[in-house]
Amino acid sequence: MGKIFKLAPQVLSFENGVLNLKLKAYENLGISPSILVNAVAVSPCLLVGDVNFEFVKVVEILKSIVAKGGDGDVDSGLIQWHFLDEASCKWGLMLELLCWLSDAGFSEEQLAEIIRRSPCVVFEESGGKTLSMIGFLTKFGLSVNQIVPVFLEFPQIRMVKFFANLRMCFQLLTEIEMEAAEIGKIFQSHTLFVGSSTLKTTKSLLGCLNVGKKRLCSIVQDDPFVMKNWVLGKRVKPLVSIREAEEEKSKAGKTEFLLRLGYVENTKQMNSAFKIYRGKGAELQERFDFIVKAGLTRDEVCRMIRVSPQILNQNTDTVKTKIEYLEKQGYSVSDLVSFPSYLSYKSQRVKLRLSMYKWLIDHGAAEPGLALSTLVASTDRIFLQSYVNKHPSGFQVWENLQKEILSEN
Repeated sequence: MGKIFKLAPQVLSFENGVLNLKLKAYENLGISPSILVNAVAVSPCLLVGDVNFEFVKVVEILKSIVAKGGDGDVDSGLIQWHFLDEASCKWGLMLELLCWLSDAGFSEEQLAEIIRRSPCVVFEESGGKTLSMIGFLTKFGLSVNQIVPVFLEFPQIRMVKFFANLRMCFQLLTEIEMEAAEIGKIFQSHTLFVGSSTLKTTKSLLGCLNVGKKRLCSIVQDDPFVMKNWVLGKRVKPLVSIREAEEEKSKAGKTEFLLRLGYVENTKQMNSAFKIYRGKGAELQERFDFIVKAGLTRDEVCRMIRVSPQILNQNTDTVKTKIEYLEKQGYSVSDLVSFPSYLSYKSQRVKLRLSMYKWLIDHGAAEPGLALSTLVASTDRIFLQSYVNKHPSGFQVWENLQKEILSEN
């Protein structure tokens, strides 16, 4: 009576028989007394003026859903009256939502299941919040076919909360300056996840994670599911700095490369190799592949770098230059297998030694066929004593070659 007095006081001044006539009018349209009692309790305005045909149509649709899509009847509790109140009970909104759901392609069996499992979808704020959410998602480019699964898999939370979570996520993404198109992609692909999660505020996240907006934006774009770690009430640890992240990535790449070479993780050999090899895993792999493509097998290159790991610390341009010079002097790439350290020596040293050796051969002061390692690896003192000084003009030629090669660089 209190609600009637407050919201429809004119009912109390009806002449005798008028109220019964109004109730009878609804009953004649198929509204059962039990439904009518509950409906008037939350919406006394039904008794004011003419018959509310939007209310009648809502009941008709719900009856049809029950008849074809489930057990029992509308009277047995399909209408969740506790979601309705005098302030938000708007039968026109509920009718609009039911029509939208029907037009979207839901079967009556599916609608019955949605109402049973998530009655808030239809009844909370008379479906107004759901219609607002549909409009919200449509603005982000979601089609009807993309919105339908949201209702079929709706989580066990109130619609008002689900929609609030969507809006909070939108606010976060906007405040970290994410492009509108990228925000749309996240909502199109992760609506259920976003709506189910109550995120911390932007200010709180930036402080807890110790990052700037640009990096936070990049993190979310790379993996939207990372936001599940940022829900309200969950402890958030600071992210590692970009430099630390790069170092970790580099370390992981180098580890993967060494494992492919046959090293065993967490061994002395692995730790030693880790210190010797310089560069990221991808860079080391590129240099390794380059030497293989020069004309060697993978196993041969593996043996080479086991003996002389530092050869992978040079870029491919340097390695290419050294191999081309070696072949120009009449040697084969296969000679590197027995003397991989050749690739570690400076080009000036190699040019000086091989040029001097060729001159000595041409002048009968040395025999051809000396091992590459003998020519390149021996000290200057030994090389001078053993080969250069065997010819009277040898030392002068040596000095001239030194000046010529140095001037080239």
